[in-house]
Amino acid sequence: MELGSRDAFGRMGTLGIEEEFFIVDAEGRPTSGTDDLVYDSEPPEAVPGGFDHELFKCTIEAQTPLLLGPDDASQALSTVREALVEHAADHGYRIAAAGLHPAAKWRELDHAQKPRYRSQLDRIQYPQHRNTTAGLHVHVGIDDADKAVWIANELRWYCPVLLALSANSPFWNGFDTGLASARARVFENLPNTGVPSAFDDFDAFQRFERRMVQHGSIEDRGELWFDVRPHTGHGTVEVRAPDAHADPSVTLAFVEYVHALVVDLAERYEDGESTSTLRRELLDENKWRAIRHGHDASFMTRDGSGTVSLGALIDAETDRLGITGIRDVYDDESGSERQRRLRESGGLDALCTDLILDS
Repeated sequence: MELGSRDAFGRMGTLGIEEEFFIVDAEGRPTSGTDDLVYDSEPPEAVPGGFDHELFKCTIEAQTPLLLGPDDASQALSTVREALVEHAADHGYRIAAAGLHPAAKWRELDHAQKPRYRSQLDRIQYPQHRNTTAGLHVHVGIDDADKAVWIANELRWYCPVLLALSANSPFWNGFDTGLASARARVFENLPNTGVPSAFDDFDAFQRFERRMVQHGSIEDRGELWFDVRPHTGHGTVEVRAPDAHADPSVTLAFVEYVHALVVDLAERYEDGESTSTLRRELLDENKWRAIRHGHDASFMTRDGSGTVSLGALIDAETDRLGITGIRDVYDDESGSERQRRLRESGGLDALCTDLILDS
């Protein structure tokens, strides 16, 4: 039984970036390529650890190595992405990114044969069988386990903000859902997803994590798929809210923001700041607003006294934290808006081409 411990939390401010991608054919349509890219060939020299399966054979995950901080993120992300694109090209595939691929129809796609995923399909059934999602996960190292839990509690309010900014999945199973991020709604049909409850301290979180494994609710701690969680193996806080994007500058903007948020919250924890008390139901309402409206969303404020638009929040956050990337993401056309525009003007072919990563 794989369970983490307090001892994992020993480094503050380190970074790790996980991106989920779609393997596509020459026309940009999802296709089964992970056996070739994961099992049947040597990993590229630039990424000696290789790449990993996701649930479908058309989805693959790429991870950066452990980074000392955000200054290393751009080069590391570029190295991993270029290696993946070249590795795929060597086998006749291309790589695409979005929260959901607009041409992916889950009934027509093959699931991975990896035992972990076969077990999930058997246990969870329909919700997992149709889970053609792809997201961005950002890990930030924390040097104290109780601090990690407090930070994760506070980050729950920011997860809908990240989702709204990243919204890049209006199409699912071949139709327009009317949502900005259908990925978030599709994924939330799985157990142990969405905005988690707050935990009093690390001992409380660890009791929950172990109970879920010991009672057979999950097979390992990795199946706690919440929007944010303390990762008791890596010693990080992991933010899992954003949709995936083809543009690396968008990914880096979220990495910059998450890292700045975590560092700021760590300082506030050390200053003895009390925990926010906004009800989980209101956090769920904020997430729904992000799912439905994307860049046009407004949110219940952290004290519950009013609402704030995403634009006003971005203005405040960039000034408060001294960051710039999310300002650019907000000012630009959102991923969901871009997808709808391209499909309207050029059809599905133009949209699928637009989602392919540059070589």
